[in-house]
Amino acid sequence: MSAPRPVLVVDFGAQYAQLIARRVREAGVYSEIVPHSVTSDEVRAKDPLGIILSGGPSSVYEEGSPALDPAILGLGLPVLGICYGFQVMAQQLGGEVARTGAREYGRTPMRVSGGGGLLLGDQPAEQTTWMSHGDSVVRAPEGFEVLASTEATPVAAFGSAQRRMYGVQWHPEVRHSEFGQRVLENFLLRAAGLPADWNSGSVIAEQVERIRAQVGAGRVIAGLSGGVDSAVAAALVHRAVGDQLTCVFVDHGLLRTGEREQVERDYVAATGIRLVTVDASERFLMALSGVTEPEAKRKIIGEQFIRVFEQAERELVAEAAADGEPIRFLVQGTLYPDVVESGGGAGAANIKSHHNVGGLPEDLRFELVEPLRTLFKDEVRAIGRELGLPEAIVGRQPFPGPGLGIRIVGEVTRSRLDLLREADAIVRAELTAAGLDDEIWQCPVVLLADVRSVGVQGDGRTYGHPIVLRPVSSEDAMTADWTRLPYDLLARISNRITNEVAGVNRVVLDVTSKPPGTIEWE
Repeated sequence: MSAPRPVLVVDFGAQYAQLIARRVREAGVYSEIVPHSVTSDEVRAKDPLGIILSGGPSSVYEEGSPALDPAILGLGLPVLGICYGFQVMAQQLGGEVARTGAREYGRTPMRVSGGGGLLLGDQPAEQTTWMSHGDSVVRAPEGFEVLASTEATPVAAFGSAQRRMYGVQWHPEVRHSEFGQRVLENFLLRAAGLPADWNSGSVIAEQVERIRAQVGAGRVIAGLSGGVDSAVAAALVHRAVGDQLTCVFVDHGLLRTGEREQVERDYVAATGIRLVTVDASERFLMALSGVTEPEAKRKIIGEQFIRVFEQAERELVAEAAADGEPIRFLVQGTLYPDVVESGGGAGAANIKSHHNVGGLPEDLRFELVEPLRTLFKDEVRAIGRELGLPEAIVGRQPFPGPGLGIRIVGEVTRSRLDLLREADAIVRAELTAAGLDDEIWQCPVVLLADVRSVGVQGDGRTYGHPIVLRPVSSEDAMTADWTRLPYDLLARISNRITNEVAGVNRVVLDVTSKPPGTIEWE
């Protein structure tokens, strides 16, 4: 089975490029992101179904501002320009973009002009959109119809049904734009005439074929962490190659309470996968001894994972000497946000290394199998449910591969891990009891191991550690906001932690969005 033909999202440095890609997929159409430096030949080679030009922070008049290969608009493909992409498109097609001095930011009333065309024709004549621009399109390209306007922007949208080219000044990908998803669906399904046939079932079928083609008769090893990413990746590979896969669950000593039991009991019962558990907690703690720098911890944990896998491989091959087929492939639960945040694309900033992406040793002995590399977390969960995995695993809140090792700010020690486990278990229990598990993306519990503060407990003064609560709401981890938990719940969590966890005398709440902060502290 060949890969699905994508709609390409051309990234002009937009905060929301990944969100656009997600919204396209929600419409049942596969999407991929490419940098604005992509050439027309590179676009043609990808054989796309259409193109969406993202927004961006620049002005089309700035020297060195992101540009688009003009030949791309001559390929005859359906094109939708958004915000900055709308202005680039207008300029290249002969329209006019000007610095009018009338800026629009945030919620902005919009009026549909005329009939609205295929893009806006089925929508209310007046609606709220989300704007973020200083420059404006003041004249549409020849042959294009003006489809919408605002008080400050005479050309807020335009389109040409004949050329299948459209553009909007607002951001239809954000929920603040009332009919934003309908705008995208109208472009994809009506204007471009694309079928809405990309779904979790098609992803499974496609990946099974790809895995079989890559692996052949080879043997595969997969590391299970207890999280949804590794669980779904392994289940996909098992669907493709069956008993050629052996899963290794590494208890690295950085797990939360009950996670080992969940993998060994629930996951194996649901999948029938062969599982080997390796207790390597002492090895990891020794390797992390004295290390405090976050990136160093991530790389150490990633390398130790690989070394443990190599040892497991040797033992498994020796056990099955009659077979004689070495384990050549390693499954990784790498997701698309992991790739983006690890600098996996032109112009992407290396926000953090990831043990699935940036933390692998250079002398890796395995060929990687990464069936989730182009997917977002919500898509992975849908695939997991389609594969019949337990809801306790599929619905589990995201947990980093390096485990509690990156939720301890400072050196990782056994006593600090035990302390953090106790606090984390309390937080998870209280969130579940409050019925909030489905309302928050995740709630990292962080120990500031190198920070102490004065407190009063009983009749004496204490000098204990602070625990940080980091509840966040997100759709894909690319952006996030802190979750407004009820005050009585926060009070109950704080009281329990300070009363029940020895060594903690203060609980604080992280109220930082992403950006500027990341979800994890390290």
